[in-house]
Amino acid sequence: MVSSDCKFLEPDLMDIVRLFEGAESLDIAHSCDVTGAAYENSYRFGVWEMRYIDFDIPRTDVEHRSLIKRYAKLGLYRVLSEYFHKTLPWGSLTGIRPTRLAYSYLEKAAWLDDVQQGPDGTRTSPSFAEFFKTLGVSEENIALTARVLRGQEGIYEKKEGNCDLFVSLPFCPTKCSYCSFITAPIAATRQYMPAYLQALERELADMPPIKTLRSVYIGGGTPFVLEPEELRRVLKAIAKIRPDGCEFTVEAGRPDVFTEQKLALCKEYGVTRICINAQSFSDRTLEAIGRKHTAADVFRAFEMAAPYGFDVNCDLIAGLTGESLDEFRASVDTAVSLDPANITVHTLCLKKGARLKEEHLSDQTGPREKPALTKLDEGSMSEMIAYSREKLTQAGYEPYYLYRQKYMAGAHENVGWTKPHKACIYNVDTMEECADNLAVGANAISKKLFFSEDGVRIERIGSPKDIPTYLAKTDTLIDEKKKLFAAP
Repeated sequence: MVSSDCKFLEPDLMDIVRLFEGAESLDIAHSCDVTGAAYENSYRFGVWEMRYIDFDIPRTDVEHRSLIKRYAKLGLYRVLSEYFHKTLPWGSLTGIRPTRLAYSYLEKAAWLDDVQQGPDGTRTSPSFAEFFKTLGVSEENIALTARVLRGQEGIYEKKEGNCDLFVSLPFCPTKCSYCSFITAPIAATRQYMPAYLQALERELADMPPIKTLRSVYIGGGTPFVLEPEELRRVLKAIAKIRPDGCEFTVEAGRPDVFTEQKLALCKEYGVTRICINAQSFSDRTLEAIGRKHTAADVFRAFEMAAPYGFDVNCDLIAGLTGESLDEFRASVDTAVSLDPANITVHTLCLKKGARLKEEHLSDQTGPREKPALTKLDEGSMSEMIAYSREKLTQAGYEPYYLYRQKYMAGAHENVGWTKPHKACIYNVDTMEECADNLAVGANAISKKLFFSEDGVRIERIGSPKDIPTYLAKTDTLIDEKKKLFAAP
């Protein structure tokens, strides 16, 4: 039940409800007064009441509403945490970028209800750690966030004119059971390939001017599923706009499509980094998620790539179908032994469109907001995450980016770990949204940052998700991006 003056809170409050198994069945009444005093607003949920106080700090309507949402969510989180006798690793945070919130807090010196007053009467704001603690974030994740901010030193740069380029190739050999992307098996999408490559070439040839291109990222899908001459067309089109020395990543993807010819093409066109998406080194798990390769194929991909001198990113997923804690630990150990530049540890997340989620929902007798993401209990998920952090730290890796999604098993996170001086610029810029992003292809989202005295505003243009619609609207997208990136 939501009072009429705070109906806008409902989606955010439901994000909190979904974090607690069984909370959907509760009858939760909540109300708030958003038209009260100029400097004080209260939100009462059962026995909890949260307040924030603006000490003469000017705020826009958007910032004001953001604060209302933040503390309403915290109030509800505390009620449910008390009711279920359970705390979550990220507390009441449901946004996908905790580090962005930390940066925002540090940059704007946000003022909370625990603002301290010094002996001389001046007010000082606590560190972001104290802010996160107020929001219920665990000590371990506060420390993780601080490490990520340190890992981004020398890379993070919020500067007008900085830009990254993303090229979408949404084609895969097969679709994994956990995948919610628009990708479909190449057998079903091969018919669109000639027209799709032509559309990419048109977009890349007719792009808005870029002042400072920091990185290029070809993502998917599985870009290496393209035939060599198809891949050459994409690399050749990018070469015309990419300056020498610019970071260049190709998400090569699954090892069953690796060939010497494709690796040689990447080297010829200046690719500096490739991704080998292992996900697991357990053959049993790979078969369960619909992969058509084995762990031995992953080893071969690493061996094939080694002579070319690429930095390599390797992905793992915690909580995959039926995978045990020991199997996940073995995957982490194996990934470390291969010594890639980056290892990203994802937490299983099932969204609409993932076969594994649909199969689970079809087994339910009634509607359900939160699917059972894994057969593991949350304690085992926490052990998986804790082990990856410990092992990677011991091996000399440091966390340098993190993000979260809805429906993540155990309400955990995805973390990118890097060897010293091997961080991927594109990942930092994208996760922190500190640079423009020009994106081409289906389901690609372009972002333009607008700087002003009030801060940074972001405008977006999203390409259609399905390939036929994207092909029909390519010319319109080109014109829209030119207008957006030409705007003052």
